[in-house]
Amino acid sequence: MKVVILCGGKGLRMSGLEENIPKALARVNGHPIIWHIMKLYSHYGFNEFILPLGHQGEKIKKYFMEYKWKEHDITLCLNESKFSPLTSIEDWEITCVNTGLETMTGARIKQIEKYIKDDTFLLTYGDGLSDINIEKLIAFHKEKGKAVTVTGIKKHNQYGVLEVEDGLATNFAEKPEVDSIINGGFFVCNREFFHYLSEDQDCVLEEEPLKNLIKDGELAIYEHDGFWMSIDTPKDLAEANKLWKA
Repeated sequence: MKVVILCGGKGLRMSGLEENIPKALARVNGHPIIWHIMKLYSHYGFNEFILPLGHQGEKIKKYFMEYKWKEHDITLCLNESKFSPLTSIEDWEITCVNTGLETMTGARIKQIEKYIKDDTFLLTYGDGLSDINIEKLIAFHKEKGKAVTVTGIKKHNQYGVLEVEDGLATNFAEKPEVDSIINGGFFVCNREFFHYLSEDQDCVLEEEPLKNLIKDGELAIYEHDGFWMSIDTPKDLAEANKLWKA
């Protein structure tokens, strides 16, 4: 089963980083976010990845091209012009697909359709870290029998809520005890999902495709109550590293 990791966006909110790199390569505990995501899937036996690339995609390619020698201790045999890593290397097969600089998420997924040969594939964003149990997620997807399952994360509303009618406030609740479910990524998708996507570069996964899946009753929600974090800004990145060290 292939794992698709969306990592082609510009990540403009990460522009405060000192190093000019794509968001997926920002490091938590010394390793890129995308590495942590791949290690999660690899833990459950999924080692074939498809990366729809866009903005600074060449830097993601370069990271993996140099991964064997740059990220590991090695022994160099200079007279034979070769080297050997001193630790085992992940058994990962990585397909890098150039999907355009301005292409939106839905269109990026549509472009990699030809590389998906199985009836089911896994999909996530390149900026979300979690301890989600992938086996349970897949089992839930099979149980529900829908075209797509998305992981739902409960987020507590930390702000006061205004209710408005005809331009007038009708009620105000200061930090109400209401949890909302947000899209946490970590999808399981059947091939049927591609019918909901368009090759138009403006096709955004989170808009018409997901809305139409809901309308057709084809979007299941797997609720995850463990660790989950989206890293969108330098502040989020700092927080992720702080949590790791703690």
